[in-house]
Amino acid sequence: MVNVGIAGIGFMGVTHFKALAEIEGAKVTAVCTRNEKKLAGDWSTVKGNFGDAGGVQDMTGIAAYRDLADLIADDTVELLDICLPTQMHLDVTLAALEAGKHVLVEKPIAMTLEEADRMIDAAAANGRRLMVAHVVRFIPQWLYVKRLIESGEYGRLLGLSLKRVITMPDWTSDTRDWKNKGGPLTDLHIHDVDYMLYLLGPPKRLVTLANRRDGVITYYASTYDYGEGLTADCRGGVTAVKGRQFVHGFEAYFERATVTHIQATEPADIDPRRLQSGSQALTVYHPDGSAEFPQLDGEDGFLPQLKHAVECIASDRVSPIIDARFAREALALVLEEAKSIESGQMIDLNGL
Repeated sequence: MVNVGIAGIGFMGVTHFKALAEIEGAKVTAVCTRNEKKLAGDWSTVKGNFGDAGGVQDMTGIAAYRDLADLIADDTVELLDICLPTQMHLDVTLAALEAGKHVLVEKPIAMTLEEADRMIDAAAANGRRLMVAHVVRFIPQWLYVKRLIESGEYGRLLGLSLKRVITMPDWTSDTRDWKNKGGPLTDLHIHDVDYMLYLLGPPKRLVTLANRRDGVITYYASTYDYGEGLTADCRGGVTAVKGRQFVHGFEAYFERATVTHIQATEPADIDPRRLQSGSQALTVYHPDGSAEFPQLDGEDGFLPQLKHAVECIASDRVSPIIDARFAREALALVLEEAKSIESGQMIDLNGL
């Protein structure tokens, strides 16, 4: 049994708590939040841009701490699950690793590469595991594309288009502080960058354009050159209105098939028959004009992601999927995109 402590009971902390409750071999033994109602298990005010609200949880047998230092000092906690704002990742991760705990930290790993390197070095120095929760690597529909690339079932991948757009979060004032969260590139776009790296590795060069409002990037469009007849693109931002609060998806263009999936948060009061641009189930289009709809196990990536993290701790092995080194690569690529935005130029990556 791996005992897990959760630092931060916001939308992601609640999501992780619910997933961990479904995992054999894992037990949440402690949480930390400054909010008195949340300490008592009333998480009804917690919400995000998809999924359900937090509800009311039974806290029997779970230590509830107001201070992070007390959570980190809890000797029963083996794995600390850090679901805190990005600007807190460095200090809390270092303290947890030095206290002998393994760490799973939400994406992005940190604000800068220097911070990421300090975290990775601390994990090695203390003989602990450091993993970063890039959940898209576990979402069944997105993993389907990886399997097709590896199997070659529909030939070579010729192009990949990724999309991720949200409305400006308003469920907590903290999410509006884009400076502390690294902005939409680091906080939002990094999901797709990490997924692209998981599929294809680093591109040879890139160019990114972006719109700004009040000095903050609100919409971006990136193109990546892999050479040998393969390009990819990614676009997204925080420009959507509440009627289309969240959407992410992809189109993958193979030699003998086009594979599409779109997941969107739809207004509850709209007749789905009238939605012309809503969600689309995973679809494989064939050269003869037909289409099929693969049926996959699982609905989201949080349960398999957390199960994988727990299994890595239980078996004392480095994760081949969410080890912190991979998250550092994603952060490095996003920071190169920021340079492209500022310069207006294509960036040669030279083996990033």
